[in-house]
Amino acid sequence: MKIQYHRTFQKQFPKLPPWAQEQFYQRLELFVQDKFNDTLNNHSVDIAYPGCRSINITGDYRAIFREENDTVTFTNIGTHSQLY
Repeated sequence: MKIQYHRTFQKQFPKLPPWAQEQFYQRLELFVQDKFNDTLNNHSVDIAYPGCRSINITGDYRAIFREENDTVTFTNIGTHSQLY
């Protein structure tokens, strides 16, 4: 699995609190091992982001991604209210 980051994600990520950034990396490790692990709550967000899915980073932070073949591109990250 190849992981990529969209320009929008790259702009949003540095604005996150350091603890949320660290939590993203922990969840990313889990995602690479099992992208449908219950902790991630991997689910479709097709209405707001066509063709995309979301995983939970913390109770309020989410990461939006798109998957094509063996490449996962993280497109957005932020709190639930920021993203929706």
